Amino acid sequence: MMPQTTPRVCRDCDGFATATITTGLQTADGTRDTIRVNCPTCRGLGHTLPALRTARLTGGAA
Repeated sequence: MMPQTTPRVCRDCDGFATATITTGLQTADGTRDTIRVNCPTCRGLGHTLPALRTARLTGGAA
């Protein structure tokens, strides 16, 4: 049976995966121009999967 992996909150964005940033400009109708930016680590999901554990090789004779 394979162990279940649960998503964890992204350590870089702390779960707030998308930010809306004001560019400082105004559109033709007078509202502020904004852009949306996603967290590059979780790609805008807000959570990541834990790293898989890998076997480590130890030095020494077998």
